[in-house]
Amino acid sequence: MNKDNKSRKTFVMFLVAFLVAFFIISLVEVLRSTLSPIVPEVQSVSAIPTKEAIRPVIGAPSSFADLVDKLKPAVVNISTTRLVRQGGGGASRSPLDRFFFGDEFFEKFFGDMPRREHRQRSLGSGFIISSDGYIFTNYHVVAKVDKILVKLSDGKELDATVVGHDEKTDIALIKIKPGNHLPFVELGDSDAVRVGEWALAIGNPFGLDHTVTAGIISAKGRVIGAGPYDNFIQTDASINPGNSGGPLFNMEGKVIGINTAIVAQGQGIGFAIPAKMAKDMLPDLRTKGKVTRGWLGISVQDLTEDLAKSLNIKDIRGALVADVFKGDPAEVAGIIAGDVVIEINGLKIKDAHELLVTVAPFKVGVKVELKVLREGKERVFTVTIAERKDRPELVGDSSQEEYGLAVGDITPEIAQQLGVSPRTGVVIVEVMDGSPAQTAGLRPKDIIVQVDKVRIGNQKEYIAEMAKLSEKRSVMLSIRRGKQSFFVVLRR
Repeated sequence: MNKDNKSRKTFVMFLVAFLVAFFIISLVEVLRSTLSPIVPEVQSVSAIPTKEAIRPVIGAPSSFADLVDKLKPAVVNISTTRLVRQGGGGASRSPLDRFFFGDEFFEKFFGDMPRREHRQRSLGSGFIISSDGYIFTNYHVVAKVDKILVKLSDGKELDATVVGHDEKTDIALIKIKPGNHLPFVELGDSDAVRVGEWALAIGNPFGLDHTVTAGIISAKGRVIGAGPYDNFIQTDASINPGNSGGPLFNMEGKVIGINTAIVAQGQGIGFAIPAKMAKDMLPDLRTKGKVTRGWLGISVQDLTEDLAKSLNIKDIRGALVADVFKGDPAEVAGIIAGDVVIEINGLKIKDAHELLVTVAPFKVGVKVELKVLREGKERVFTVTIAERKDRPELVGDSSQEEYGLAVGDITPEIAQQLGVSPRTGVVIVEVMDGSPAQTAGLRPKDIIVQVDKVRIGNQKEYIAEMAKLSEKRSVMLSIRRGKQSFFVVLRR
């Protein structure tokens, strides 16, 4: 009996020991699984299809410091001073004041008032492009000032003079006499710049010397209404007042733009003049002090769907010739109003602005080939480039009603006032509210030169041509407004 009890006791102890050991082992495994980090299953590199692999972007800089150290010495601070006179007969008066009141009015009532003078100061930026001291900046930075002071990166200040400027593109070339060789930067190829590339701006915003900002090229070919040759590079590198005239660099350290404008309502939107434009203008600015631009002798406008249908054109591309100036290259070559320019020397033209920008750099005397659409067929003309000159403005007054507008002859007295021929056309003196003329955008003082591509010289001819088209539901007019000429389509 004792033997059986002893055997049973041994078995129980063995069982208890086994259960305790099992419990301890289980507890350890639970703790290990709970405390150990979860390692996800990783697919081997060889298992990833090569064609779908995402390659890392290369060329993104880890730091701009080395590039900035190299470029900063060529960026300058430009401060200007202008003497402003106020009060007395010489008080600042707009041309409108003189027109309505005349100089005698101001002399009579304000002539005895003492004149006050104060100096108006402003700041901008620029960059040195040659070791002998030529500097590019914006024209608005140095326009109509009495003194220009350039501060170099080493703190030295030198007087500068304007060598040349171009108001239409807001570019100015100034010169200092350094006495020794200066560090300078190179103008790069702005045409080769791609949207999304890194860009670096160095300037003096708010008078803070050599401020550096970085970003990317946001867009190219921007037209913002600053001038007839708008072709801006847009960047999100911060540009602020005082940056005007400073350089926009690529990652090679070459200037790709001249910082010139900002959008006041938003952040991260700045505009720079392409470096190529400045480079093309440099020889003229250095030698002549101004820019000579190519001129075809035509006024152009963009095509619309209505105009394209009227001209029997399928594609809305090209620049529509609204007017051809008598005796100028285009007329001599055989171009007429209503032609649509689609190519210049093989370069496709998509709109009127592109034509203007394409023609401007051509040298005077150069022959170019214009491919145009006339009556739906392509024709090629050789035109000799002339020098572009500003045209006089045209205005007028009188009366006759048609299509919701009142027109009248240009009398000899009006012609003398306008400086045009009495047979220039007819003048719009009134546009009725809600009329086809108003819908088409016509205004009083516009001059109607053609009716459905037929040139008119007076009110009688205008009425006769309109009568011929009485059964048509639309009519195309050639309009002259100030310095511009364009077509409109009136719909009944």
